Amino acid sequence: MPPLAVTADDVHDAAALILPYVVATPLLGCAWLSERAGVEVLVKWESQQRTGSFKWRGALHKLLRLRQRGVDRVLAVSAGNHGLGVAEAARLLGVRATVVVPESAVATKVAAIARSGAELVVRGADYDAAELAARALADERGVEFVSPYNDAEVIAGQGTVALEMLGQGRFATMIVPAGGGGLLAGCAVIARDHPQRPQVLGAQPDAAPALHMALARGGRIEPVDERPTLADGLAGNLEPGSITVPLVAALAPRVLRVSEAAIAAAIVGFVGEEHQIVEGSGAVGAAALLEGAAAGLRGPIALVVTGRNIDRDRLLALLSRGA
Repeated sequence: MPPLAVTADDVHDAAALILPYVVATPLLGCAWLSERAGVEVLVKWESQQRTGSFKWRGALHKLLRLRQRGVDRVLAVSAGNHGLGVAEAARLLGVRATVVVPESAVATKVAAIARSGAELVVRGADYDAAELAARALADERGVEFVSPYNDAEVIAGQGTVALEMLGQGRFATMIVPAGGGGLLAGCAVIARDHPQRPQVLGAQPDAAPALHMALARGGRIEPVDERPTLADGLAGNLEPGSITVPLVAALAPRVLRVSEAAIAAAIVGFVGEEHQIVEGSGAVGAAALLEGAAAGLRGPIALVVTGRNIDRDRLLALLSRGA
């Protein structure tokens, strides 16, 4: 196997650096999902992380490293949670940040970014267009671009989720939400070298299967047609040459695709059974179990619930119809 872009040592170093700033979120049993799946299910509640999402870890780690190198201006593109992480990290560290969001970004997340003090720029009808615009704007301004996934230091920060989980409990399988694959890659890097050696799988919406399709093509990244999804944070095509694809292909090549109906049912289930608000991107692991993914997997199964920043009106609509 060729050298990987991110190693377990990188993740351990990231964990030490971000330790003073992150919440050690709980890993807890989940009775209703265990019953539905027919196997013990644990949930890692990264929805309780600062900024309401795991994205805080990667954004913070990247900005801490940039500050060490004397960088004081950054620009990021985001559907919401990465932008929140970058904006809050920039505020904390005294870095000037610009966050580019698409016109389709969830209003709740956009409002939170606007309140953070970062410069907010709306560009492009969807995430793909926003990403292209953000790269161009970073070049035009001569500032550091902070990718939400295609960056080794961001991936190392995200991988601290798995490092923390593996110190909190024992499980045989991890199911990790996947969009660009940064969290999945970071978790898989740690799992490979840990004594527990859990199997790591990704989960993403059937409506936005860019990573799944890249893996199916042997690692070749090509645009895919997408449909609207409740898991808006996982939407968008992959940037050409993304380092996440070879990492995931080597270490966690199975990415489950889940339906919008199952994502909706998982969101409603978390509210009704756990009294926890979970956004669509954070619910895809549970959605996979609701659709029978536990068959053939070793238990216990640990899910990463990655965030809580769902639009209020969307949540109320799902609850009113009971998914």
